[in-house]
Amino acid sequence: MLLSKPIIRKKRRRVLGLRPNLSGAILFKNKITGAKSDMSSVSSSKNKIALAAVCLSAIMLGLEITSVPSILPTLKRLLPADFKQLQWVMNAYTIAMCSVLVAMGTLADRFGRRRVFMAGIVVFGIASLICGLATSAPLLIAARFLQGTSAAAMLACQVAVLSHQFRDGPERGVAFGWWGVIFGLGLGFGPIVGGAIVAFASWQWVFLIHVFIATLTALLARAGVVESSDPHAGKIDVGGMATLSLAVFCLVYLITQGHGLRDGGSAALAVLTGGIVSFVLFLFIENRVARPMFDFNAFRIPSFSGALLGACGMNFSFWPFVIYFPIYLQSALGYSSLASGLTVLAYTLPTIVVPPYAEKMLAKRGPKFVIPLGLFFIASGFFLLHLITATDQASGITLLPGCILAGIGLGLTNTPVTNTATGALPPERAGMASGMEYSARMISLAVNIAIMGFILVRGIADTLILFLPRTGTVPDVNHLIDLIAAGNIADMTMQGIPGSIAKNALIHGFEWVTLYGTLAPFIIGVVAIMVFDKKQIVPAKMKVALCEK
Repeated sequence: MLLSKPIIRKKRRRVLGLRPNLSGAILFKNKITGAKSDMSSVSSSKNKIALAAVCLSAIMLGLEITSVPSILPTLKRLLPADFKQLQWVMNAYTIAMCSVLVAMGTLADRFGRRRVFMAGIVVFGIASLICGLATSAPLLIAARFLQGTSAAAMLACQVAVLSHQFRDGPERGVAFGWWGVIFGLGLGFGPIVGGAIVAFASWQWVFLIHVFIATLTALLARAGVVESSDPHAGKIDVGGMATLSLAVFCLVYLITQGHGLRDGGSAALAVLTGGIVSFVLFLFIENRVARPMFDFNAFRIPSFSGALLGACGMNFSFWPFVIYFPIYLQSALGYSSLASGLTVLAYTLPTIVVPPYAEKMLAKRGPKFVIPLGLFFIASGFFLLHLITATDQASGITLLPGCILAGIGLGLTNTPVTNTATGALPPERAGMASGMEYSARMISLAVNIAIMGFILVRGIADTLILFLPRTGTVPDVNHLIDLIAAGNIADMTMQGIPGSIAKNALIHGFEWVTLYGTLAPFIIGVVAIMVFDKKQIVPAKMKVALCEK
């Protein structure tokens, strides 16, 4: 007797060992795919220790992103460092992280996620020690590159470890929820931690504190994290690693240098050409190697593509703005470093509270609803910030509604993006999936830190240039713009520019920045809805191809 088509589908589904996860994606059962390790023997207590290690590493990563901006004015005075160097103190970390993040995910799949995770923790502690002992801006920037590289190793493995050790739907949701909350704590309390450390100790302790956290994290990881890897991983994709890293570096370098490269057209053209050639070579290599570090077949899965759009969207505005927000609060509104840290805390605090609710909403409504909704909340928050910064009533109180709306949007987007992206691909490719997702985050973050800096500079220049012709000859306009962008309003009087003009120029620059922060997530949210609406063609077949590739 012939079987009907529905029955055949069910039997095929059982043979392949597929099951749905929280986001509606299909995951491969470990026993069918042959992943290395037997999760049935892993105790619940060991999983909790592993979760603690992952969360502590997330705290370190979060603190290093948001605590450093609060010490930039101090670094400018004490190292000393100019605006470009201050940008590189921030960008060195994110550039290094996003440049090697996919590579670290691939290495973790090949050599073991526990091994790479442990190495990342140890090197991060060493790099933090060097940062704390740095006596010059170039040395601090170099140490931040090392810190960012090791952070990429930890970050690529965080999600892979959680995905591997927490397989069941409810348990997985709780683990990702806690991870999101703790990551949010690091990001949310980073500004106030940085401000408090500068106020009561010295800027060096913003980095040195991670030496102690890294030591405890390494001990917990050694005790709780179970080794896992991709059984099908083969030759390392060295070409893909090198070309992607160079392409990202060239792009961010070109944007960061801004007007500094405009005077030397040949230098800018060389950097741009190098970036384009590297990216084209990356596409060529990844479409031809047997086991690519960045598998473009994954983009044919709508849930994965939509998740990556969400990852990019929130980093087009929310986190890059954290870098520049303290400058506005301290230089435009006259807040102290501690007061500005408290204000930024209001901006990031919802990211701590919302993730558990976002996970529940993801389980009920799916990623198509939650991820675009989060992006629209971010856009709404920035629209309110844009309206307030353009008025004389700007203060911590009047900025609060916009901060809260943007923070809620980030909380709605953050963990659902990760859960959806890693759940859309087989567990055997968890390192690659988390690497691709966090590369989307970090590449967009690094690029948009540079873009927001460029927009801020152009907005300042737009106001300053109107004033300069009436003041006589100015030796270096770009230097004046950089001083204002770094928040050095007091120094402008020594250059013959009234402080009121400099402050108005800075405020005008932030009007441009908040407008950009409004438009970018809104447009990406609309695109994400369209991507999620696409029909998934033969999803099981696609996943088998990804697993066997």
